Amino acid sequence: DADFQGKLVVIYFGYTYCPDVCPTELQSISLALDKLGAAADTVQPLFVTVDPGRDTPARLADFVSSFHPRLIGLTGSLAEIRKTAITYRTFFAKNGATTSGDYSVDHTGFIYLVGKDGRYLGFLPPGLSTDAIADAIHARLGAE
Repeated sequence: DADFQGKLVVIYFGYTYCPDVCPTELQSISLALDKLGAAADTVQPLFVTVDPGRDTPARLADFVSSFHPRLIGLTGSLAEIRKTAITYRTFFAKNGATTSGDYSVDHTGFIYLVGKDGRYLGFLPPGLSTDAIADAIHARLGAE
């Protein structure tokens, strides 16, 4: 948390092998930041993996770079990620694991907002338009 003091933090929990929801939401967040222009300079987008077994730091770095240049991918042990997820009341669980390692991860699709002072500001539901995300971020920036 201390690394991001002074920034409005936008957090999304997901995984790089996600076939649809994660890429869609990350693209919407990225486009919203672009729409905000210079106002987004004080916003830090974060992608926290819920699949640390497959999402290595190198894979995360490659994945997030395809969305926004300031998007940071975070990982850790499963216990650390679970503790962080519980803090945000985020659910995730492996689904359909096979011996080949082919599985999906069911997870909450909210976008979380944390203020420049580190206080939780709220969440945005999945499926919001780029404009709605940009408006919500802009409103939080103005309220700080």
